Amino acid sequence: MCPPAHFDVTYSINPWMDPAKPADASLALAQWEQLCGVYRSLGHTVEELAPEPGLPDMVFTANGATVVGGRVFGARFAHPEREPEAERHLEWFAAHGFTHLHVPVHINEGEGDFAVTASCLLAGRGFRTNPLAHGEAQEYFGRPVIGLELVDPRYYHLDLALAVLDDAADEIAYHPPAFSPGSREVLRRLFPDALIAGEEDTAAFGLNAVSDGLHVILPHTATGLHGPLRDRGFEPVPVDLSELHKGGGSAKCCSQELRA
Repeated sequence: MCPPAHFDVTYSINPWMDPAKPADASLALAQWEQLCGVYRSLGHTVEELAPEPGLPDMVFTANGATVVGGRVFGARFAHPEREPEAERHLEWFAAHGFTHLHVPVHINEGEGDFAVTASCLLAGRGFRTNPLAHGEAQEYFGRPVIGLELVDPRYYHLDLALAVLDDAADEIAYHPPAFSPGSREVLRRLFPDALIAGEEDTAAFGLNAVSDGLHVILPHTATGLHGPLRDRGFEPVPVDLSELHKGGGSAKCCSQELRA
């Protein structure tokens, strides 16, 4: 995770960002610290990436890499405003003992568009990640990669339209209208028992969630997901990240998972 010390909305690279509505950095930091506190209270370790001036979106660390089995598949950002972040992430991994580091050839925005399940990687395309990055990731990780076409610009990353609830059991939640007809059919076939999220909860960033297989950390306003999650044996943990929503992300965007 990366503290939003320099977070602001000074440009627009997604439909949620409006420079006419600048962010309150102190409120964003307080909300981020609450999220960190939630993770620690649940027994998780939080590692921090140092923020840098001029890179207001560094708080969204999920975009910086994808880590599976201790192997790091780096990011290559679609927009020049964020491109310097990619090197900062790889520098952090190198300094913290990760030895398998891949500098990507094709554009991909880390866990923004790669979701890890027990059987495969689900991979978004259509707005940011180059489809060629899917094959590149498959070769690097040696795991099947299933490409999914995103069609709603509000859900420009896969992690805004789909959440992995239990990677060991291949259990997910997703919002079907965010995907092309063919991709919806793929998801239906692969995950016939998936939790289906409605428009209101998806627009509230309800699928930009982090699950440890029991606790699901998600925005407090995505109330329509709380009951269905409990019905499936999960414990929803609501958080308020409304200020960070102005940048187009929530809990998952702020959290890069380091899978050993």
